[in-house]
Amino acid sequence: MYPPNLHQELNYENAVLTMKEFPLATVISVKNNEPVITHMPLVYQENADLGSLIGHIDKNNKHYELLDNQYVDVVFHGPDCYISPTYYSTKQLPTWNYVKVHVKGKATLIKDKNSVMDSLIEMNDFLEEPGGFELNKENEKMNHFIKYIQGFAIEITAWEGKFKLSQDKLKKDLEGAKQALIRKTTKGCTAYIEQVYSKHKNKLKDS
Repeated sequence: MYPPNLHQELNYENAVLTMKEFPLATVISVKNNEPVITHMPLVYQENADLGSLIGHIDKNNKHYELLDNQYVDVVFHGPDCYISPTYYSTKQLPTWNYVKVHVKGKATLIKDKNSVMDSLIEMNDFLEEPGGFELNKENEKMNHFIKYIQGFAIEITAWEGKFKLSQDKLKKDLEGAKQALIRKTTKGCTAYIEQVYSKHKNKLKDS
């Protein structure tokens, strides 16, 4: 990842925060010199080193065969948006601000069924809001589908963060860029979701 020093994130706590707040990651492996890419939520777990990532993949996805004692690259995507020169008090050119975290690690399969179920429950607890859905080992659907689910862990061995946030601008201009990121991320996401759902609602069941 191209890392100008100005935008290179040196605080690992900020990288961990990004992984926790934006857990849907891009997992990248290589097979026969071709990239194999899957998008999936990964839950960060702290340990004495850089920590690990816990995930689950459908066994019908052949990517899982590349997660058995093999190294992978993972990308976490934080917020991003176009930054117009109109957001600044000084003359600037258009740009794009964004937050990305790349990690490398060694993936190993979780082969014990009970351990996979435990990791599913832990992921549910992490992703659910307080008072939300509770998953337990008596859940009939989980017990039915567990045979199709492969759990895995990625032990993080290296990381890199690029936080391009207008750090080279005046304080008031940086604040303008921050407010634009907040405003456009929220507004843009809402409008996009409405549009996407409107195009797919005819495919949905009534009950």
